[in-house]
Amino acid sequence: MYIAMNRFRVVPGFEEAFEEIWRTRERHLSTVPGYLEFHMLKGPKHEDHTLYASHTLWETQEHFTAWTKSEQFRAAHARAGENKGKVEYLSGPHFEGFEVIIHEDAKGNRAEAA
Repeated sequence: MYIAMNRFRVVPGFEEAFEEIWRTRERHLSTVPGYLEFHMLKGPKHEDHTLYASHTLWETQEHFTAWTKSEQFRAAHARAGENKGKVEYLSGPHFEGFEVIIHEDAKGNRAEAA
């Protein structure tokens, strides 16, 4: 499995607008081979920002990479420019990708990457 994350540092006062943009945006993920899950996470508040992270789970890194080159990806990001000025960030999103090497479910079933 592969986890793709983007961290967003949202300036105080813009959290509600940021969350609404994500609640209402088209993601197109469910139509892409290898896609498993999406989560938008809200982290701690700091003096200068609130931390958020988008988190997608994929069957493989290759599936994620294919998504970034797909028509669905372009469609999901086509309206990004419309949100300019609605939300302020300390900087652009910070991407982090992780290969899952150990996975354990709620029943204690454990799998390790080969």
